[in-house]
Amino acid sequence: MVQVRVAGVALDSSGQHVILLKPITELPGAGNILPIWIGAQEATSILVAVENAATPRPLAHDLMRTMLETLGAEVTQVEVTRIDDGTFYADVTLNAGGTVHTVDARPSDAVALASRTGSPIFVADAVLEEAGTPDMLADEDEEERLEEFKDFIEHVDPEDFRG
Repeated sequence: MVQVRVAGVALDSSGQHVILLKPITELPGAGNILPIWIGAQEATSILVAVENAATPRPLAHDLMRTMLETLGAEVTQVEVTRIDDGTFYADVTLNAGGTVHTVDARPSDAVALASRTGSPIFVADAVLEEAGTPDMLADEDEEERLEEFKDFIEHVDPEDFRG
């Protein structure tokens, strides 16, 4: 397992959201990065957590964190465990009163929850080897994405997320 951080959330050329996970020991623009395609709501939730942005009402992952805290449980770590036919799988490890529980989760939900609880995020070596790509991003790209996200947050309408 390799510990990673959220390096960013981006849009691919077809407009799909992608979360970018990067080993914590590697600098921007060097090494590998793991892209995982996720939904728009999950992308927003991760960005809100990573940027500590305020929301008028709790998002689903805020609710999850509050429920866990209320029940005396904590997220000890999340792991992207495998990839099967292009689908990524993850586990959330919880400690509740000294008992450890492992819960199956989508990587987007696991990362969104970890981003809210400050829990470490890990990726299996085999997943990073199979799906990782060379990191071509530079610091300027990160600043540009941050500005785009801030603009998005300022202009987002909750109606945009209704099904």
